[in-house]
Amino acid sequence: MSARAEVAATLAVNWDEVAADLDARGSGVLQALVSPDECRSLAALYQDDSVFRSRIVMGRHGFGRGEYQYFSYPLPELIADLRTAVYPHLAPIANRWNEAMGIGVRYPAEHADFLARCHEAGQVKPTPLLLQYVAEDFNCLHQDLYGEHVFPLQLAILLSEPGRDFAGGEFVMTEQRPRMQSRAEVVPLRQGDGVVFAVSHRPVQGTRGVYRVNLRHGVSRIRSGRRHTLGIIFHDAQ
Repeated sequence: MSARAEVAATLAVNWDEVAADLDARGSGVLQALVSPDECRSLAALYQDDSVFRSRIVMGRHGFGRGEYQYFSYPLPELIADLRTAVYPHLAPIANRWNEAMGIGVRYPAEHADFLARCHEAGQVKPTPLLLQYVAEDFNCLHQDLYGEHVFPLQLAILLSEPGRDFAGGEFVMTEQRPRMQSRAEVVPLRQGDGVVFAVSHRPVQGTRGVYRVNLRHGVSRIRSGRRHTLGIIFHDAQ
């Protein structure tokens, strides 16, 4: 693993605070996870067809407006390093959440072991992706599931600078609570910040015990400019 990714993923992040934010809101911010130069280099990959396995135009599928591309294996080094380094900090949270919600699935300590589980089940396609939005684009609320084996947390890193490269385009989450109206959460990010968030549900302590809430995420309308985001999903796809 590169020293850069090791430092970014372990020493520079207060994982206790991230865990507390995830428990409270279903998301937690990892500030300055990627440097501005690394952000620009990653965004520039969007024009290199050789590193991707497929391209999705959102409007053709009712996903919103904009487009994204899934990376192929082998992943670019920084993306592979971040995926490997961040996962061990999230696995204990994922296991604690599943225990609280009465879900029997547990996740191994190392990402390679979890990927082996995905691949044995036929989920062999890499899921890290690079998203590109221009003015009037948006991403509808959704969940990134992709198969039977789903790691319940994922990471998105903003590669563009709000107010300079684009306007609008906020990262948005909604939480659907039983017998209550849905709650919206806007997560402010700067260039290089990452947000860890729940893929589909999380436990919440209520007066009668723990209950499960469903979450979706998306991106609000881009008012001007161009926005690039790196998405790191820890399970692979069928």
